[in-house]
Amino acid sequence: MDRGLLLQYVLIALAVLVSAWVVLKKQFPGTVRKARGALALRLVRPSRAAWLQRLGRRIAPPVAGGGGACGGCDSCGPSPPKQH
Repeated sequence: MDRGLLLQYVLIALAVLVSAWVVLKKQFPGTVRKARGALALRLVRPSRAAWLQRLGRRIAPPVAGGGGACGGCDSCGPSPPKQH
Protein backbone atom coordinates (compact mmCIF):
# COMPACT_ATOMS: atom_id res chain seq x y z
CA MET A 1 0.00 0.00 0.00
CA ASP A 2 1.27 3.45 -0.85
CA ARG A 3 2.27 5.60 2.13
CA GLY A 4 0.05 8.48 0.96
CA LEU A 5 -2.97 6.20 0.72
CA LEU A 6 -2.31 4.84 4.20
CA LEU A 7 -2.08 8.37 5.58
CA GLN A 8 -5.36 9.23 3.88
CA TYR A 9 -7.08 6.23 5.47
CA VAL A 10 -5.70 7.12 8.91
CA LEU A 11 -6.91 10.72 8.62
CA ILE A 12 -10.38 9.63 7.48
CA ALA A 13 -10.62 7.14 10.35
CA LEU A 14 -9.58 9.87 12.79
CA ALA A 15 -12.20 12.25 11.39
CA VAL A 16 -14.90 9.58 11.70
CA LEU A 17 -13.91 8.84 15.32
CA VAL A 18 -13.95 12.52 16.27
CA SER A 19 -17.35 12.96 14.59
CA ALA A 20 -18.77 9.94 16.38
CA TRP A 21 -17.46 11.27 19.72
CA VAL A 22 -19.11 14.67 19.14
CA VAL A 23 -22.43 13.04 18.25
CA LEU A 24 -22.26 10.77 21.30
CA LYS A 25 -21.54 13.71 23.60
CA LYS A 26 -24.42 15.74 22.16
CA GLN A 27 -27.04 12.99 21.90
CA PHE A 28 -26.13 10.72 24.83
CA PRO A 29 -24.35 12.76 27.52
CA GLY A 30 -25.36 10.41 30.35
CA THR A 31 -24.01 7.35 28.58
CA VAL A 32 -20.73 9.11 27.76
CA ARG A 33 -20.38 10.22 31.39
CA LYS A 34 -20.95 6.67 32.66
CA ALA A 35 -18.48 5.22 30.15
CA ARG A 36 -15.82 7.80 31.04
CA GLY A 37 -16.35 7.09 34.74
CA ALA A 38 -16.09 3.33 34.29
CA LEU A 39 -12.92 3.63 32.21
CA ALA A 40 -11.38 6.10 34.66
CA LEU A 41 -12.10 3.82 37.62
CA ARG A 42 -10.26 0.98 35.93
CA LEU A 43 -7.27 3.18 35.16
CA VAL A 44 -6.80 4.79 38.59
CA ARG A 45 -6.42 1.55 40.52
CA PRO A 46 -3.35 1.56 42.79
CA SER A 47 -1.90 -1.45 40.97
CA ARG A 48 -1.71 0.50 37.68
CA ALA A 49 1.31 2.39 36.43
CA ALA A 50 1.56 6.07 37.36
CA TRP A 51 1.02 7.24 33.79
CA LEU A 52 -2.17 5.17 33.52
CA GLN A 53 -3.45 6.69 36.76
CA ARG A 54 -2.78 10.20 35.40
CA LEU A 55 -4.61 9.28 32.20
CA GLY A 56 -7.54 7.97 34.25
CA ARG A 57 -7.76 11.24 36.18
CA ARG A 58 -7.85 13.18 32.92
CA ILE A 59 -10.52 10.90 31.44
CA ALA A 60 -12.72 11.06 34.54
CA PRO A 61 -15.84 13.16 34.05
CA PRO A 62 -15.96 16.47 35.89
CA VAL A 63 -17.47 16.42 39.34
CA ALA A 64 -21.12 17.35 39.33
CA GLY A 65 -21.82 19.34 42.43
CA GLY A 66 -23.96 22.18 43.54
CA GLY A 67 -22.40 25.59 43.39
CA GLY A 68 -24.86 26.98 45.91
CA ALA A 69 -25.03 26.49 49.64
CA CYS A 70 -27.65 23.78 49.46
CA GLY A 71 -26.49 22.15 46.24
CA GLY A 72 -29.96 22.52 44.79
CA CYS A 73 -31.40 24.25 41.81
CA ASP A 74 -29.30 27.46 41.96
CA SER A 75 -32.43 29.60 42.16
CA CYS A 76 -31.59 31.20 45.48
CA GLY A 77 -31.91 34.92 45.82
CA PRO A 78 -34.18 37.44 44.22
CA SER A 79 -35.27 36.95 40.66
CA PRO A 80 -34.48 39.69 38.16
CA PRO A 81 -37.37 42.02 37.26
CA LYS A 82 -39.37 41.15 34.17
CA GLN A 83 -38.64 43.18 31.05
CA HIS A 84 -41.73 44.26 29.11
